[in-house]
Amino acid sequence: MNVNRITPVLLVNKIEPVLHFWVDRLGFTKTIEVPDGSELGFVALQKGGAEVMYQTYASVEKDAPPSMVAARKGPTYLYMEVDNLDAALASMTDVAKVMPERTAFYGMREFAVQDPEGHFITFAQRATLSRQ
Repeated sequence: MNVNRITPVLLVNKIEPVLHFWVDRLGFTKTIEVPDGSELGFVALQKGGAEVMYQTYASVEKDAPPSMVAARKGPTYLYMEVDNLDAALASMTDVAKVMPERTAFYGMREFAVQDPEGHFITFAQRATLSRQ
């Protein structure tokens, strides 16, 4: 078996607050948009080969079997390796850092924020390449 792609689907109360974060700050494009009444129930966002999806809890409750209700237990944690950490930092200048910039013992320069719906996102770049 080969794995062609793994895409996180983050569950949220509302999708609209996260769009500015991904589209305006990070340059992602909406590739799929599924309305749920007057709001969005699902969205897929892509930049290059990277993709992230968001779905509302209300939409999941309509779509998914009852066994998936456990997905409401808490925020998700994404670890996103980038080719330019300085650009990521610049796009997050007015966003509170939940982990300040650091160089970790495993050789990655990184920092973390939370998206507007509370999911944790760490941006990372190999320390030896990060200041080129």
